[in-house]
Amino acid sequence: MNYKPLPNHLTIKESTIQGLGLFTTVNLKENLPIGVTHIKDERFHNGYIRTPLGGFINHSEDPNCEWKEDEKGVVHMKTIKNIVKGGELTLKYKWYDPEN
Repeated sequence: MNYKPLPNHLTIKESTIQGLGLFTTVNLKENLPIGVTHIKDERFHNGYIRTPLGGFINHSEDPNCEWKEDEKGVVHMKTIKNIVKGGELTLKYKWYDPEN
């Protein structure tokens, strides 16, 4: 098994939003699971370790992805809109809160 920091259909490149961003190399459908962005671990800053997937996604007030934390403290990201090939994946930087 080879470690892959990103799914095959994603790449990191310069963003018009800020710095580097996460982009798709294929068309992505709405409601598509993308992968793990963070894992709960109190030893790390803010109590989570960030994966490469979580490290390069930029903020948008009109995001095309969302994240949810499962019962084990693993944060998963999925698309909430169709994203065309070459499009940047974005999240709204409001941390998941199971109470809201």
